[in-house]
Amino acid sequence: MGNPFEKGIGIGCELVDRENRHLNYLRISITDRCNLRCLYCVPEGRIPKLPHGDILSYEEILRLVHIGIGLGIRKVRVTGGEPLVRKGVIDFLAQLTRIRELEDVSLTTNGVLLAPNAQRIFDAGIRRINISLDSLDAVKYAQITGYDQFKQVWTGIERALEIGFMPIKINVVAMRGINDDEILDFGRLSLNHPFHIRFIEYMPIGNSRTSSRDQILTPEIQARIATIGELIPVSNGHNDGPARRFCLKGAQGEVGFISALSQHFCSHCNRLRLTADGKLRACLLSDHHAPLRELLRSGGSDGQLAEIFRIVVQQKAAKHRLCPDGMTTVKDQMQGIGG
Repeated sequence: MGNPFEKGIGIGCELVDRENRHLNYLRISITDRCNLRCLYCVPEGRIPKLPHGDILSYEEILRLVHIGIGLGIRKVRVTGGEPLVRKGVIDFLAQLTRIRELEDVSLTTNGVLLAPNAQRIFDAGIRRINISLDSLDAVKYAQITGYDQFKQVWTGIERALEIGFMPIKINVVAMRGINDDEILDFGRLSLNHPFHIRFIEYMPIGNSRTSSRDQILTPEIQARIATIGELIPVSNGHNDGPARRFCLKGAQGEVGFISALSQHFCSHCNRLRLTADGKLRACLLSDHHAPLRELLRSGGSDGQLAEIFRIVVQQKAAKHRLCPDGMTTVKDQMQGIGG
């Protein structure tokens, strides 16, 4: 691996776009494989998988992380697909957490494989974990995900709490007529548990079995949660994402709202995304990307790769064009982008 701090990639050459947004957060999809088939992520029938040779190796990802660090990246989140299905992921997480320049390394998982791996993940240095869970009812969970795995996921959440992960964020994609009758149940979950519940607006990404008619937007979700009790604003931390955070009075945990459609947070977005096959994206909700894999594998220097980072950042749009009416969509599939 080349020296990530060679001339032209040193500290101070931060990734600042035309809107003066400082991009210091890299989300990394390490695989497009997943052990669930969620309604909003996977279409009917078979979907093509990336050939293994097209997926970046851990060594290639680490090289890009070091280059990103030289450009100001300080936060990394590992996603998929489902990251825990990829062989060697625990060792990879340990390598990331040992990089002293990174202030925050976290993991997003669907939780199916969390219970047997939670202690090893913790020992690898991960403390912050996001778990996707769209229903607290086992039957409905199976209908949404295609698999009867609710018990395994909940056991994983309990194990993570027991071990000491903090925070444990539970991501809920709210969908009208599918799981919106559980919004209050999820809100109440934060009363007696130190969980951070995140309600995420459904976003039309790729070819799925859901559509804009299934959307339920933040103002309505928030109004429902407010029937439980007063929502007290919580200030975001230095490395926090776009969620608007609240806690119910007397709650152990908190609730948050990620409102990509109803309340754009584009003006303070700080994210870049690296896909499993080596594409760098400046926005989840745009198909624009730049390939890194070919340059990585053809002898490209760290300086040349860093220049692609800079170009992508300068091409980052002021805001995405998705609207609640679903007239505009993202063509790429979610599991390959990294949600």
